[in-house]
Amino acid sequence: MTVYVCSLIAGEPQTIPAGGYHVVRFPFGGESSDGHGMHQAVQPDGGTVASWKTDDRSGLIWPAVSGWGSLTAVVQWEAGDYSELRDQFVRDPLGLTDDPVNTTATEHRPPSPGMQCWHKSHEMFVHPGVPLALRISHNDSEPRRMVFAEFKLAIHPTEEGA
Repeated sequence: MTVYVCSLIAGEPQTIPAGGYHVVRFPFGGESSDGHGMHQAVQPDGGTVASWKTDDRSGLIWPAVSGWGSLTAVVQWEAGDYSELRDQFVRDPLGLTDDPVNTTATEHRPPSPGMQCWHKSHEMFVHPGVPLALRISHNDSEPRRMVFAEFKLAIHPTEEGA
């Protein structure tokens, strides 16, 4: 049975404003794996991303098939004056479909000394037409830089598609 994989890497820092969750954006074409076209500038709903650096659509993975999705993320933050870092996986974070925005695996983390590095994983059913994203936040009073991120999806197709 084929496992459908999309692996995104953002090696360029992104400034994350204070307050609220923000979609992590990923460049196109530099992925370690996107053989099934789940992260493309021209997206399944007809939207087109002109600049990955400014368009939240560049953070979307559009599942190629229905199945059991294993999501993984790595995020590294610069040191800052925050007392909490937050992260979550989300279905349809931009409200592009009839599915309601649905967050899962939300975590709030206290910082450790120095640079902040973390990894998370979660599993859930995924479906074509309902994009997924990684969102992050911090509670500092000024913008902070996320210096590196990875977002990965592996889909194990299911017969019933749950």
